[in-house]
Amino acid sequence: MVKPPCAMQAGDFDSSDEDTAEEDLRPLPISWLSLSPVYSSEFLGLCSLPGCRFKDVRRNLQKDIEELKNYGTQDIVVLCTRGELFKYRVPNLIDTYQQHGICVHHYPIPDGDAPDIAMCSKILEELRSCLESNRKTIIHCYGGLGRSCLIAACLLLWLSDALAPQQAIDSLRNLRGSGAIQTIKVMTLQQQYNYLHDFRENLAAHLATKDTILRSVSR
Repeated sequence: MVKPPCAMQAGDFDSSDEDTAEEDLRPLPISWLSLSPVYSSEFLGLCSLPGCRFKDVRRNLQKDIEELKNYGTQDIVVLCTRGELFKYRVPNLIDTYQQHGICVHHYPIPDGDAPDIAMCSKILEELRSCLESNRKTIIHCYGGLGRSCLIAACLLLWLSDALAPQQAIDSLRNLRGSGAIQTIKVMTLQQQYNYLHDFRENLAAHLATKDTILRSVSR
């Protein structure tokens, strides 16, 4: 269940509170990830934060949501934290998605970080459910480069045992640009780059532990 946004705190917004920049009326750029041959292409998209109003970025939320709806978007995976949604001036984004009939999957991951393997596994399961139902689904964080591409790369590795981690990274960089999958900024646990290289091993260990617990409970 989605919780209501917390009260806004001072300093949540950019200190330069004047909307001096001209509003960006260009269509929201969405990159469609090829999942062939497992799933149809153009069913999983990645983008930056719709409606973002921060520094020199001035997007129109209603226009961006109409753009998403025109693409037939049915599900959205939001990786931004509540604090980020306030900071980037879309505090009611999740409610707005729901009001437009878009199903929201909110998994907050701090900027530059990565989810623990249990959260990642749950996100992938929900993505698979959406894709198997031919539901057009969008993943976004703030810039659509770090966290979003990390989850998308994990999905590629999960769908194909033959795909090497570097191939998944290259696919996302070809799709979203060289800034996809952060390799320099040190995270609390590990770099996103290393996270992908360890993903299969960590996922297998998580699933094995989960299976052991389920078997113990069923006895």
